[in-house]
Parts: sequence; structure tokens; C-alpha cells
Amino acid sequence: MSNYTLTFACYNQLAYTQEFIASLDRSEVDFSRIVAVDNGSTDGTREWLGQQGFGAVVLNDRNLGCGAAWNQGALALQSDWTVVMNNDVVCAKGWLRRLLQGAQQHQLQIASPAMVEGELMDDFATWAAESAQKMQGYCRHGAPHAVCMAIHESVWQQMGYFMPVPKLLGYEDAIFFQRALENNIRTGTVGDAWLHHYGMTTQKALKLEMNLKERDSLGNRNLMKLYMNQSWWRRKLARYKRTQLLRNSVTAELTKFGITVHAIRSLDSNISQWC
Repeated sequence: MSNYTLTFACYNQLAYTQEFIASLDRSEVDFSRIVAVDNGSTDGTREWLGQQGFGAVVLNDRNLGCGAAWNQGALALQSDWTVVMNNDVVCAKGWLRRLLQGAQQHQLQIASPAMVEGELMDDFATWAAESAQKMQGYCRHGAPHAVCMAIHESVWQQMGYFMPVPKLLGYEDAIFFQRALENNIRTGTVGDAWLHHYGMTTQKALKLEMNLKERDSLGNRNLMKLYMNQSWWRRKLARYKRTQLLRNSVTAELTKFGITVHAIRSLDSNISQWC
């Protein structure tokens, strides 16, 4: 497997972090290549991280936001590939190897695994293995996501790192992907690798802490628009193109595989939406 670093940022939510790390197959993932970045947790996360034998643990005194934390992780252990992840995920067996193989197969510089979101299904391991087999060799080009993304070192050289602005909370990925598009970076989501994502648990916790409603935006939308450096018309056109790409991809994937690279699961244990 290619030389890699696996990094994630966390802010409290220790139970999710523990479940995420427990889902990693030690025969596949080298824990000495993991960099954990804590953004000022107060629930015992910091102490627990220091006991796991990771390659590095970065402890920030305050919440610096995802952008700064992701940069810290990428720079702490530099590799051919930096796999940036959320901590509220459960990984299927073989996901990392397949993700990096898929990235190389499709010549991607930013590659994400397929995922199902919502409540964790009891048979996720079996479901993920079957889904990976169905979609073996497939890639949805131009559609990475920030829940997990393997970033090749050429991306840092070509366009730099994440925007380290704490007030952007929640928009660092949108700016990063827009810059990747402008720099003709090859991106995609591969169907060979799967993970489960509970869904924005850290942002939900921050909203509670900041007395925000669930529907409220956590980040500063005006700052995002500023850093995107796009006119209203360009943003609208880009949104239209993304929507069309999504619709076409979903239709093609359902026709060919019966599933897509992104599923949302309802509380009754069924897939309620393919997207």
C-alpha cells in the first residue's frame, strides 16, 4: 500500500472517536501513521488519544476549526497520501487499501470512499462488502466529500493547504474543493471502499454549545463567499452544474448497480435516499 498519513480532528464526542478507532483494522492501518488533532476537548478525549500509540497527537488549547487542524495533521507526518477524516465514522474492512488503489486506478489526486449516512445498520460490514463488490472499479468523477478524502502530495504543491480560518467552521471543504476545481485537480468518489458516517456530530455539538438551532449555519457564510472569490452568477452556475452531475450520476449508478456511492439511511433501518 502507498505511503500515507491518516489524520482526523476532534472536539469532544469521545464515544464516536473510540468507535471510529476501534473500526480500524490494525492489519491494514498502521497506527504509527495516524495523527490525531484535538481542538480543545474537555471530555477526556485528550487523555485517551495520548494512550493509543498514534504517530502524533496535536493538542490545541482552543478550537482552531477544521482547516487549521487538518493542516496540522497533514504537516505532522508528511506522506505521498494524506487521508483526512471525520471522527464520527465506522470503517469497513479493507477500505483504506481499496481507497488508495482506487485513487491510483482512476488517477485521482483527491479521492473519497463511498458512504452510507444515518444510524449504523447491524449488518454494515456485510452490506459494505457486498456494495464494494457491486461497484468494484467504479468512480464518480468530480465528486469528493470531506467526510473522508485521500489527498495526494501533488495537491499541496499545486494549490496549497486548507484555509485556516476558525470562523469558517463548516465551509473549509467547500473552499478547498472549489480551489481544486479551478486548479484542474482530479477528484472523485470510488465505489470499492465504504464507510459509515453518523452525520455532522461535531457540528451539532458546537451548535448546542453556541445556542444555535439545528437549521442555523455554523460557519460564516459571508466569509465563505469572500474566500470563494466568485460572483453571484458564477456560484449559481457552479451549483447548477453540481446538481446536474449529481442527478446524472445517481441515475447511471442506480441503473447499473442498483445502488449509488452515497446513501442516507432512515430510522427504520432502510435506505431512504440514494444521492
